[in-house]
Amino acid sequence: MPKFKIQRKRFDEINVIPFIDIMLVLLVMVLTTATFIDQGIIPVDLPTAKAAKKEDIKKEITIYVNAKGELFIEKLKVDLKTLEAKLSAISKDRTVVLRSDKDSKFQDFVSVMDILKRLKHEQLYIVTKE
Repeated sequence: MPKFKIQRKRFDEINVIPFIDIMLVLLVMVLTTATFIDQGIIPVDLPTAKAAKKEDIKKEITIYVNAKGELFIEKLKVDLKTLEAKLSAISKDRTVVLRSDKDSKFQDFVSVMDILKRLKHEQLYIVTKE
């Protein structure tokens, strides 16, 4: 009667290559979907409601100061008095975004900041480039 010797092989290592492949595929899927959602490319047909009312969901207002010192509020050219009047008409909880050209005078920037401080607008972002 022949004797058979059973050999047992120990697994000291785990093969992680299939796991990495699966994770990379999932990462590509998530990034692709996130890009479509961010750009609004995915069309969504929203349901309708009879009791719904349209609300202004825009929470920020943008002020531009160009290199010539001209002031714009939401693409409408204004002077300092008109800017102050328009800013006093909006609520204090709306965020103000200030985009000032690097070549504009510092006085123009200070004038806008002075108006915002006088009207007690505390939610302010100043946009810069890295």
